[in-house]
Amino acid sequence: MESAKLLEAIIDNAIDGIITIDHRGIVESINPAALHLFGYAPEEVIGNNISMLMPEPDRSQHDGYIHNYQETGQKKIIGIGREVNGRKKDGSFFPFRLAVSEVFYKNKNIYTGFIHDLTKEREAEDKLRQHAVELEEKVRERTRDLITLVGELEKAKADVSISLEKEKELNQLKSRFVSMASHEFRTPLSSVQLSASLIERYLEKPDHNNVIKHTNRIRGSVKLLNDILNDFLSLEKLEAGRVVVNKHHINLVQLSEEITEEMQMICKKNQHIVYQHTGAVGVFLVDEHLVKSSIINLISNAIKYSGEDTFIEFTTEIKDNTCVVCVCDNGIGIPVEDQKNLFEPFFRANNTGSIPGTGLGLNIVKRYVSLMGGTLEYKSALNEGAMFKMVFWQ
Repeated sequence: MESAKLLEAIIDNAIDGIITIDHRGIVESINPAALHLFGYAPEEVIGNNISMLMPEPDRSQHDGYIHNYQETGQKKIIGIGREVNGRKKDGSFFPFRLAVSEVFYKNKNIYTGFIHDLTKEREAEDKLRQHAVELEEKVRERTRDLITLVGELEKAKADVSISLEKEKELNQLKSRFVSMASHEFRTPLSSVQLSASLIERYLEKPDHNNVIKHTNRIRGSVKLLNDILNDFLSLEKLEAGRVVVNKHHINLVQLSEEITEEMQMICKKNQHIVYQHTGAVGVFLVDEHLVKSSIINLISNAIKYSGEDTFIEFTTEIKDNTCVVCVCDNGIGIPVEDQKNLFEPFFRANNTGSIPGTGLGLNIVKRYVSLMGGTLEYKSALNEGAMFKMVFWQ
């Protein structure tokens, strides 16, 4: 008896609703919490079919659920539980979690439903969803603002990067200049100093041949210094953007013949420059100063990196609207692994050894050719010479 009273007190004071029905779906008991949820008095529910507390389609199909379970034993909710909607007395609906257990008592089946109201949870979820929608909209707005800001920052970063890169390149050029100048100037200056001292001794004991030999060395050293300074000056003008292209029609054949004659004077023993022009026309639209400097630079390299008793081929061709200037030698060539850096300022291939040079010539030539709207092509391999071709259009 005491146990029965305790159980009744627990059921009456339970927070969740508790309803029992028989095998036909008729309500046998309902606790105060369930009555409060559905808004009914006990006498309005007890003795009636439980379907009165359900919305459609469960309202019409509930008896079929019970019959199907009794026939097949297949559980759809008993011992499983699920979320459903309840229908209140005023016709409104509310969500709740339903758990159903089956008890065999006094020779009959009793089904007990435990009802946990989910109204507050659903309201909280709705508020959370609404908050999420509002938050997403704010995020989209902030994202749009952020994208705009990032775009502006990227532009500013790009501008700064360009400035820093230019400054970095300039500093690297300055460092290379100091390193190259200190090395390249030291050798000819030492040669000049030594030759001058030796000339003084030879004058004491007249030795005309040695005096001539050392005066020629001085001239060669001075020319080397002059070439180095010209390269540095040309690079400085290019970096400062002070090289102006002034194209006009020039007699390319006449200019090439003059260059050949001039460069032949500085060739090594039995080195010969062979010049040939192809085409009925000898006049073309180019910048005379830039194209002359470029040709002299390429021929100087051919002389410098080729040995005695060799030929240097120098050709020009004018056909239709195209002009091709080509310089070929059979000297030491350019190693394949060094060719990727061939036009970098101050770069020299690893097989140049003690041959003097600044590593600026080809960089200057390429930039001169580009300024004139042309292209510079080359073909070379180690110990197989080199070919450089300048192509211009008008």
